[in-house]
Amino acid sequence: MKVLVINGPNLSRLDIRDSSIYGDLSYPQLVNLIESAASSHGFTADVRQSDDEAEIISWLHEAADNSYPVIINPAAFTHYSYAIRDAAELVKSPLIEVHLSNPLAREEFRHTSVISGVANGTIGGFGPNSYALAMSALKALL
Repeated sequence: MKVLVINGPNLSRLDIRDSSIYGDLSYPQLVNLIESAASSHGFTADVRQSDDEAEIISWLHEAADNSYPVIINPAAFTHYSYAIRDAAELVKSPLIEVHLSNPLAREEFRHTSVISGVANGTIGGFGPNSYALAMSALKALL
């Protein structure tokens, strides 16, 4: 089964971001971890990253149209993109929100997610393992 894994803005630049928050993996290493975790659960991960809100919305529409389960790290869009939230709500297959860091342990503006209300669940704070945990949760939901 195909799982659409959507990563939001700045995630492609993990290797130059604050490693105390985001870890020390490069984005290609994160993609490899995601693909390996998916494979271990019998899934095929289609991993995508965009800094463009419209592109993320179109990918969520694709997931809705094709009944793909979704794992999404909306990154900064988590806190204010009602457009992504509305597109995520169209996905009727399981949708899991993930974060490398724990947003509730960071700045106050990061404490609110507009996405979590339409997700089956949220996993954050476990670094790259947040994605592996999401794959396990997805397997249980399916």
